[in-house]
Amino acid sequence: FTKEDIVPSHVDKFLYIIAPLVSLFPALVTFAVVPFGDQMTVNMFDHLVTIQFQVADINVGILYIVGIASLGVYGLIVGGFGSNNKYSMLGGLRSSAQMISYELPMGLAIISVVMLSGSLRLNDIVTDQSSLLAWNIFRQPLGFIIFFVAAFAETNRLPFDLPEAEQELVGGYHTEYSSMKFSAFMISEYSHIITASSLVATLYLGGWQIPGLAALNLPIVAEQLLQILAFIVKTSFIIFIFMWVRWTLPRFRYDQLMNLGWKSMVPLGLLNVVLTAAVVAFF
Repeated sequence: FTKEDIVPSHVDKFLYIIAPLVSLFPALVTFAVVPFGDQMTVNMFDHLVTIQFQVADINVGILYIVGIASLGVYGLIVGGFGSNNKYSMLGGLRSSAQMISYELPMGLAIISVVMLSGSLRLNDIVTDQSSLLAWNIFRQPLGFIIFFVAAFAETNRLPFDLPEAEQELVGGYHTEYSSMKFSAFMISEYSHIITASSLVATLYLGGWQIPGLAALNLPIVAEQLLQILAFIVKTSFIIFIFMWVRWTLPRFRYDQLMNLGWKSMVPLGLLNVVLTAAVVAFF
């Protein structure tokens, strides 16, 4: 933050300046539809007021997430192109190819969850996971693995951080960036991790649900606080796994990354959709 903000003379200044913002925007806006607690109705001045623990409760929340999250690739490719540097450009191209490749299996995993819950609204998906065995990680183990692996690729984290491979591309798409613009890319990257972790918790780990909590007959405020705490713990656990994998696994080669996405993840995602459709139709 405190380093000098340098704009190299050879860059396209407009694209160079706007790229970090374009990259950061989708990560922050996507989190707006993630519910971190059940809605609560309270009596305020003789009026019943419903409090939503969610910035925006829209009935097509899943479509909103898929649509907005896909915009993140533009910030990286614009940053690479606007830097007018061959390493940055190659990093941006790698990043766009990687993110587009892994959006498809991630979307297929989400389709399976939507088929089971019968709703595109995130609150309905969480409500559908009211008991422990109803969590989608048990009903959709293959979909969970596909979504989780795709989330690593979408966030450009190890072992999928090919766009910024130091040995090949110096620093990737942010080679020419410094100071606050560089930090914006880093903030964007970690914001994507937090958002992806919250989505894993919401779609597969029951979100804010705590099995058996309703049977305790706790005061409404205590129940809400426990639900919010449960969501934070689940999200933090997924973030820890992100960090753990980063410390443990080496970086893939680019051909291995693409082969995994197109030759393994996409066919498995299609198989998971077909199996889920069969279960919903006949059981």
